[in-house]
Amino acid sequence: MIKIAPSILSANFANLESDIKTVEEAGADMLHIDVMDGHFVPNITIGAPVVKSLRKVTNMIFDVHLMIDNPEKYIKDFVDAGADIITVHVEATKHIHRLLQMIKQEGIKASVALNPATPIYILDYVLDELDMILIMSVNPGFGGQTFIPAIYEKITKLKEYLLGRGKSIPIQVDGGIGLNNIDKVCKCGAEIIVSGSAIFNSDNIKETIMKMKKADEINEDSNNL
Repeated sequence: MIKIAPSILSANFANLESDIKTVEEAGADMLHIDVMDGHFVPNITIGAPVVKSLRKVTNMIFDVHLMIDNPEKYIKDFVDAGADIITVHVEATKHIHRLLQMIKQEGIKASVALNPATPIYILDYVLDELDMILIMSVNPGFGGQTFIPAIYEKITKLKEYLLGRGKSIPIQVDGGIGLNNIDKVCKCGAEIIVSGSAIFNSDNIKETIMKMKKADEINEDSNNL
């Protein structure tokens, strides 16, 4: 069964605790927390203090996605705030291997994100440091964007790339995914789906999450995040 990571970017920021409880009770597998700095992406969201506050109200896995410049400066802040997984962009650092090692040394899981135009081969020498790979299916910065069709092929190629190297690193996909296309995304090889507006703007969040989790009946090799 596919894993679902609701993105709080589309939640009600005036009532985050309630929205988090809703997706937790609906069966979401982890909470995707987008951190944006207004530099790496043209938007500003939340920082470590908010993550720390949210940590007090839920036991969900915190999947913290850093869309920020100089992420090296803030790894410990987000670990101390309660992150279970930290995803960093290869485009945001000059030393991705060192950065991933920094995350792993803090005792949590490390993930790397690739923007839509970033090629897969950039992962060649960091695969052993990865617990997850995030493929962006929109240009990062804002919720509610439309899925970029070329990313279907990119997901398929990444799955083949990993299989060819004997790796079973889970593939997460983020951006423009809803009930209308989640099945196709999963058939390409995605195992963890980040979805924001399609979940939080739905009439029945629990029903939407359950339908999403059943969208990938053919993908049996779920992972152990």
